[in-house]
Amino acid sequence: MAWQRTQTQFFALPVSALWEVLKDPARVPEWNPAIARLDPRTQPATAGTEIDLVPTGDVIGPIHAKTAAPAVITRIDEGSSLTWRQPQPGGYLLVRWSLSEVSGGCELTQLVSVSGLASPLFAQTAAKPIAGNFAQNCARLYTLAGGTETRDLRVVIAGGHGFLGSRAAADLHCRGHQVTVLTRTVRKDSPYRQLPWDGKTQGPWAGALYAQGRPTAVLNLAGELVDLPPTPENIKRLRSSRVDSTRALVEASSALPRPLAAFLQSSTTAIFADAGEQRLTESSALPTGTRALPQMTGVARPWEEAVAGANAERVNILRTSLVFEQESPLVDRLSLLAQAGLGGPVAGGRQWVSWIHLADWLRIVRACLGLGEDPALPEGVINLAAPNPVRNTEMMSLLRARVAPGVLKKFGLPTPKPVLAAGAVLLHTDPALGTTGRYVTSEVLEAAGFEFEHPTFAGALRGIFG
Repeated sequence: MAWQRTQTQFFALPVSALWEVLKDPARVPEWNPAIARLDPRTQPATAGTEIDLVPTGDVIGPIHAKTAAPAVITRIDEGSSLTWRQPQPGGYLLVRWSLSEVSGGCELTQLVSVSGLASPLFAQTAAKPIAGNFAQNCARLYTLAGGTETRDLRVVIAGGHGFLGSRAAADLHCRGHQVTVLTRTVRKDSPYRQLPWDGKTQGPWAGALYAQGRPTAVLNLAGELVDLPPTPENIKRLRSSRVDSTRALVEASSALPRPLAAFLQSSTTAIFADAGEQRLTESSALPTGTRALPQMTGVARPWEEAVAGANAERVNILRTSLVFEQESPLVDRLSLLAQAGLGGPVAGGRQWVSWIHLADWLRIVRACLGLGEDPALPEGVINLAAPNPVRNTEMMSLLRARVAPGVLKKFGLPTPKPVLAAGAVLLHTDPALGTTGRYVTSEVLEAAGFEFEHPTFAGALRGIFG
């Protein structure tokens, strides 16, 4: 068995700047906290140089340092790539960094793989930690390589430590924009400026929304995770975490000496609740009455309404569908089900799944900020959803084919509604997350001429799993 992960990040830097850091493995701990030490035994490092690899961790680190064979640099292509490999029982761990020039800078591609009979074990203990948090690691690498905040636009991200927020922060930082994260918990290892806030009241954080002579945009992603039982108390908690934070940002914007360049307000396609076979776009009416599920429409509608009055040159409401990419909690959970033989259709499998690949989500955010090469997008509501929704049955089938072992690639136990309901109680979640569905696409993106990098679900999975 084998495990592999390939990831790519854009940098607004020349290849030569990144190569100055990457060519010295001893500097890896400066930008990848999963590695405590990666010291070449001779300098300069060349093909054949042995490296002492010590992972981070009070237990794994010392054990690995005493028992593991040294890693070896197997290949160096000056100025473009470096590959090193460490023997593992019955196989090896391999890491490759490759650089390529692209318009406006360069791209770093990182490949991490494990092979051999013990690959499931070493994927968890060695490979995944090294490959993990790639976006944040690249943000650190950008700074180490001499990257500065060269762009005019400043971006303040509320909810910048979540899955989408952390990826947006890294994407913008590596493109030379000043990123400030508003957070309830300041993290010591964050590569960005952080300001504490409670998501409700005004405070010193509001000063980050203005800088003399430089435009500032807000990307509001703040809100509790929706993975909660739909009790009245939890629904109130979900709603208030979104509405309160939005109102706080809107209030802060009203005191600014000039409008924000943009206010990008997060929302969700779940605002349409369980839509059956309806075809939904930005112009579709929202459900009412019993069709407006309290934990979906009842949370998202007031969330969107709270942005009214924002002091900004443009306001977009980003109704995001399910986001797929490596390391996303969604992909991790679905992959685990498929690998355990539970990757069959859920609750009959007829429900529609609207989705988007993270790369396209980031492109739409940049387009709304006026930063990308994509066509300009109008103000207002935008559905961040790929043009080809899939039914739950097809989604699980395609996922099984990518991640499940052996015969499980073609077969997975279905999860009937009663079983899903019982499991939701045990997992302390909402069964409606699995039983409801909606067919959502974007007439706004289509009219603007936006072309998706990942328009089909099968193609998106190829990009995620290789």
